[in-house]
Amino acid sequence: MKEEKWRNELNRYFEDLRIIEKCQQEAKENFDQFCEFIVEPALEALEEELKPRGIRVKYFRERHKFIHLQINFPGSKTDNFHYRIILPRNSLDLKLILKTAGRKDKKSPLVEKERPFMPEIKPEEVLKLSKEDIILDIISKLKEFNYAARTSPE
Repeated sequence: MKEEKWRNELNRYFEDLRIIEKCQQEAKENFDQFCEFIVEPALEALEEELKPRGIRVKYFRERHKFIHLQINFPGSKTDNFHYRIILPRNSLDLKLILKTAGRKDKKSPLVEKERPFMPEIKPEEVLKLSKEDIILDIISKLKEFNYAARTSPE
């Protein structure tokens, strides 16, 4: 009887590991799908809208890890604002992190801020976000940073 108990426990352990690995793989695949079908089209639309204003936008993605947006000062190659959505290492779901960074002016150092990505959205609802939801969040964070930078006494 005792021998059966430890075997069952060992089997349960290996089954739990299999489930964890499966969830981690699904989180990576869902993150890549989110980036490809929701975030990238949003960044492309934002880029098209900012281009006539002389504002350059760059974005790139590292599979299973992050997608990064960089907005430059108007008429400049100097980076002004960064918006990065990150899938944390070993994630089991789409509980993402948002890292923003910005410069007050072309010679200022980057100031970074890390927080949960859209904390009001449950991980299972991330794939239901729209292109517009992403654009509005980027604009919100850009405004928040620039308003604070322009009104700061420093």
